Amino acid sequence: MPLTIRRLATRLLPALCVVALCVVVTALTTAPAAQAQPEPRTRSTSPFSTQAAHLADRLRDHPVHVTDQLPRAVPRSLAPDFARLAERTGVPTYVLVLPAPYTDGDELLGAVHERLGRDGLYVLVDDSEVIAARSFGVRAPAEAAARAARFELPYDAGALRSFERFVEIVSDDAENAEARASAASAAYRDGAPEQMYIGPSDRRNQSFLTGIALTGVPLSILLLVPYARRRLSAGPPAAARKKKKSKSSAPAPARPLLHRLALPAAALATAVAIGAGAPLLFDETRNSAAPTPTPADLSARVERVSAGLTRDPVYQDPESPQRLDAAQLARLHERIDRFRRSEGGGPVFVTLVPHSSEDESAGDEELFSAAVHARLDKDGVYVAADPVSGFIDVFNHGLRLDSYDLLFDLPESITYGSEKAYDDEDHLLAERLDALMTYLDEAPRTEEPNSSGSPAQALNPAKEHTLPPLFATDFWPGLFVGGFAALLLLCLVAGAWRTVSAVRRRLGLTLLPVEPGTAPTSPSEAYLRRTARAELRAAQSAVQAAAPSPPRTAQDRYEAALLLAGTDSARLRDSRTPTAHLLAVTVLARATRAALEGDNTARCCAVNPLHGAAATRRHIRVADNAATRRFLPVCALCRDTATAAPGDLPRQFLTLPRPSGTRVRYDEPADGLLSTLSSGYAALVTKVRESASTG
Repeated sequence: MPLTIRRLATRLLPALCVVALCVVVTALTTAPAAQAQPEPRTRSTSPFSTQAAHLADRLRDHPVHVTDQLPRAVPRSLAPDFARLAERTGVPTYVLVLPAPYTDGDELLGAVHERLGRDGLYVLVDDSEVIAARSFGVRAPAEAAARAARFELPYDAGALRSFERFVEIVSDDAENAEARASAASAAYRDGAPEQMYIGPSDRRNQSFLTGIALTGVPLSILLLVPYARRRLSAGPPAAARKKKKSKSSAPAPARPLLHRLALPAAALATAVAIGAGAPLLFDETRNSAAPTPTPADLSARVERVSAGLTRDPVYQDPESPQRLDAAQLARLHERIDRFRRSEGGGPVFVTLVPHSSEDESAGDEELFSAAVHARLDKDGVYVAADPVSGFIDVFNHGLRLDSYDLLFDLPESITYGSEKAYDDEDHLLAERLDALMTYLDEAPRTEEPNSSGSPAQALNPAKEHTLPPLFATDFWPGLFVGGFAALLLLCLVAGAWRTVSAVRRRLGLTLLPVEPGTAPTSPSEAYLRRTARAELRAAQSAVQAAAPSPPRTAQDRYEAALLLAGTDSARLRDSRTPTAHLLAVTVLARATRAALEGDNTARCCAVNPLHGAAATRRHIRVADNAATRRFLPVCALCRDTATAAPGDLPRQFLTLPRPSGTRVRYDEPADGLLSTLSSGYAALVTKVRESASTG
C-alpha cells in the first residue's frame, strides 16, 4: 500500500507543478501594470470605451483635462482658467476640452462617469463652445445651462467664454436656467447673435474703404463743389453765350483770399477727420477669441505621438474612438514587420490621430508627419490615418520608394475609400491599411533613398489670430481707387447733368440696365438660362473653328452639353428645364473651350463651378460644423478663403433656385446630375450620358 501511494505521488507531482506554474503565470499576466498603454478594443467592445477609460484616468489626476489637439483654438495653457471657473459651480465639476465629438457627447460623458466612479457635474467643451453637460448625483441644471450658453453667445465667442457663461447659468436655480434657455432658443430662431470678431478679409475691406475715403472724399469736395458752383451760376445757355459776346461786360470781381482757402481747408479737415476717425471706428485687433499658444502647446501632441511610436509603430489616439481592434492591430503589426524585413523596405509608422485646422499643423497631415519624423529621428514610411474623416495619407522619409508616387498617385480606394467606407463607422480603416501595406510591398524600389520634401510651414498662430494694421494691406490700393473714384464721380455728375438737361428738351431717353456679376453665389434662373445659351454659342463657334478634328476631350464635353440643351437649344428656352441642367451646360461649354485652348484641367471649383477651373485640391469645410470636411478641388480664390477664413467657405457654395422659390446647394441631392461634378468633367459627362440613356 505505501508503495502504491508513493507511485501515485510520483505521477501526480509533475501535473501539480504544471498547474502551479499556470496559476502563477495567470496571476502575473492579469495583474495591472503601472503606466500601461490602453488595451486595443475587441470586436465586442464599444469603439469609445478605451477613449472613456483614458479620459477618466486624466480626470482622476485633475478635474480639468484640456486636449493637446486644439492649440490654435484652446491651448493647454488655458487649463488653469477652466479650473478657476469650474470652482464657481458649487459642486464637483469635471471638464473635458476635446475636438468636436466623434460620438454622442452625452453618451461619452456617461461612459466617463461610469469609468471614473465619481458623482458631479460633467462638462464637454469643443474648440468653440460647451456642447454637452450632465449631472450625476448633484443638483445642477446642466442641460438647460448648456443650451442657454449655446444660444446666447455667437459662434465665435470662444470655448472659454462659452464655459464662463455656462458656469454663470448653472450656478442659478433650475427654474431660472430653464427660462433663460427657452428665451435664448426663441431669440436664436429669429436670428443668430452678431459675431464678436471679424476676419482678415473684413479687415482688408476696412483698409480698402479707409483708403478710398481718405482720398476720394476730399478730392470730390475739391472737384464737385466748384463744378456745381459754375453750373448753378452759369444761367441758361443762351444767356451765357450773350455774356461771352458782350464786349462791355466787366470782369468778375476776385473773391477774397479767405473764400478761396475755405474749400481746400474743408477738404484738408475732412481728410484729417477720416484719418483720425477710421482707427476709432475700426478698432478691432483680433479675429478670434483664441489666445496665442505657447511653443509647448504647439509641440505637445507631436511629442506624445512620437513617444508612443518609440514603443509601438502603430499609435491610436487614446482621446479618439479606437478604429482597430486587437485582431486588426495584430494583422497590421505582422504586415509592418514583414515590410521592414523585405528588400528595399523599412520601418512603417502609423498614426491614427484626427487632423483639424485648430491643431498644431493647421490640419496639414504632411506637416504633422514631418514633425513626428523630425522628433522621432527615424527614417521610414509615415502613414497619417484620420480616425474621424477616414482619410489616409502616406509620406516617405528616407526609404527607397518613389515619394511622389505615394504622395500623389496612391489609389483613391486607399486614400479616401469607397462609399461603403465613408458610411461605415470605422471607415474600414483596417482593410484599407492592409491594402496600403500590399501596395508598399509591390511598390518599385528606387536606386537611392529619397523623401517627399519639406512641406510648407503652417501659419504662425500669433499672426493667425491678429488682424493686420488698418493702414496696411489694401489701404494703399484704396488711396489710388479713391482718387480715380473722385474723377469718375465728377464725370458721372457732369454726364448726369447734361442728361437731365437733354431730358428736359427731349423725352424718351432711358438708362441701360446694369448687367449682373460674372460669378454670383445665388444666381437667378434668368441669369443661368442667359449664361448657358451664351456659353453654348461660344463653345459651338470654338468647335467649328477647330474642325474637322477637335480634341476628343473637347468633343465629349461639347456633345454632353448638346444632350442637355436639346435640339436647337430648345431646352434652354423651356421654363421647365431644371436649373441644375442650365448650370451643367454652362460648365461643360466652358470646359469645351478650355480643352480646345489646350487647358487640360480636369476639374472645376467645387465651391462655385462658375468660378472656373480648379487650382488645387484640399480639405475644406463644407458645413458650419468644423469637423465636416471634404477633399475637394477649389479655385485660387476659394483656396485663399479656406486658408484665411475657413468658417466663411460653407456659405460661399453656389445655390440654385427651386420652382417653389427656395434655394438649394447645387450638389444636392446626392444622386443629382451635379453630384459628380467635384470628381471632374469626365464624371459629369458620364452622368449626362447615363441620364440621357435612361430618360
